[in-house]
Amino acid sequence: MRRDFVYLVQTDTTAGFLSCSADRLAEIKGRPPEKPFLRALSRFADIRRMGRVPLTHRRFVRRSRKTSFILPNGNSFRVVQDSHREFVEKFGWCFTTSANPHGKPFDETYAKKMCDVVVESKEGFSDRMPSHIWQLYRTGKVKKR
Repeated sequence: MRRDFVYLVQTDTTAGFLSCSADRLAEIKGRPPEKPFLRALSRFADIRRMGRVPLTHRRFVRRSRKTSFILPNGNSFRVVQDSHREFVEKFGWCFTTSANPHGKPFDETYAKKMCDVVVESKEGFSDRMPSHIWQLYRTGKVKKR
């Protein structure tokens, strides 16, 4: 498995591109390179590398499913629990984004054409409800999506 490849994977929420290269993802998505990507983490212990989860939100983060978080320092992450966790574990973490052009709906033909490797399960690919996103502050939180 190469860290610079872009993989098309069915995530626990929607079909997505995963890669350890943010530049490759930005290029494929047609998105500004300065706009940050979410990191998919395979373990809660890896959050420490990204920054601190405020003490008041740690239980909320541990118990949440299909939810992404933005830390006070601006880094964002989601700890994957379901289907593609084994895939993410091989890298430790990956940048992740939905498998569609920036601002457009999912198109399987486009997604397969743009990625380097297709990781397909027997269920195939589907565009389901995206994860919830919470912005965490020191004492409060705001739902972004």
